[in-house]
Amino acid sequence: MNLNNNNYNRGPVNGGSATKTKNGSFFRSNPVLNRLNKVDERAQDDSSATYGGIALKTAFMLLWTIAGMMLYLWLEKAVFSGQADIMRFNYRGFEVSASAMQLGFFAGAGILAIVMQLLAAFVRTTIPVTGTIYSLCQGFIISFLVFTVLHGYEYLGILALAITVVVVFAMALLYTKGIIKVSRKFHMIILTLVAAMIGISIVTFIGYLIPFTRGIVSQIIGHPGISFALTLISIVIASLFLISDFAMIDSIVENKYPAKYEWAAAFGLTFTILWLYVKILDLLIQIVGNNKN
Repeated sequence: MNLNNNNYNRGPVNGGSATKTKNGSFFRSNPVLNRLNKVDERAQDDSSATYGGIALKTAFMLLWTIAGMMLYLWLEKAVFSGQADIMRFNYRGFEVSASAMQLGFFAGAGILAIVMQLLAAFVRTTIPVTGTIYSLCQGFIISFLVFTVLHGYEYLGILALAITVVVVFAMALLYTKGIIKVSRKFHMIILTLVAAMIGISIVTFIGYLIPFTRGIVSQIIGHPGISFALTLISIVIASLFLISDFAMIDSIVENKYPAKYEWAAAFGLTFTILWLYVKILDLLIQIVGNNKN
């Protein structure tokens, strides 16, 4: 599918070499794709990036996410089920029972995902490996949330998947039809939302460190309405980043980047899709958890 949008600045694509028009706006896309703004390489027609190549590599990484989910289910049956050191805690209204080993693997997968994400963002040549490992870890984390945290409510994982697919296709349609234009105003909206979320996180962290304000901060952040609103804003941000990702992918193909940059484009899009899914799943967890209580 051609994601062409005439409102995105790019150079000529037919007859002659393409020259990318650079834009200094912040948060053009997620960190992986954003760094492609500095790329000046161009390829011949038969060796340049294509929409099909990016789509195949995105599907490849999403398949590794499924593999990560399967890995967790296998470990749960073959290894975790035999553990005696069971820990019980409440997560957003859900009573969770998990072994110390399960929680350790979960934490390890989260840390490894962060490391792989950073490596992929700053060392693009590693993306075929780091992107694959990141996707595997995300699948492991998602499986823990769906099959352990949501035990008895696993259908929420399928519901979150369905909503994610609808949102992705809706954002793609809004972009291709030019209903949402990737302009300076669009980038400023993303910047404002992201800056607001970062600011809230910093203020919350500082407030929690101060004994006098710790209780107040805990009550505010723990309030269902506040938590729901922050998660909803995160979903909006992820959805807008999808539009930005589509625009950057468009630029990569139309400006004839070498085919090796298909990996960066695929990982960037995979990153945003998985981020969106996790946030939608978290929103559903909050809704059902609060209703249970």
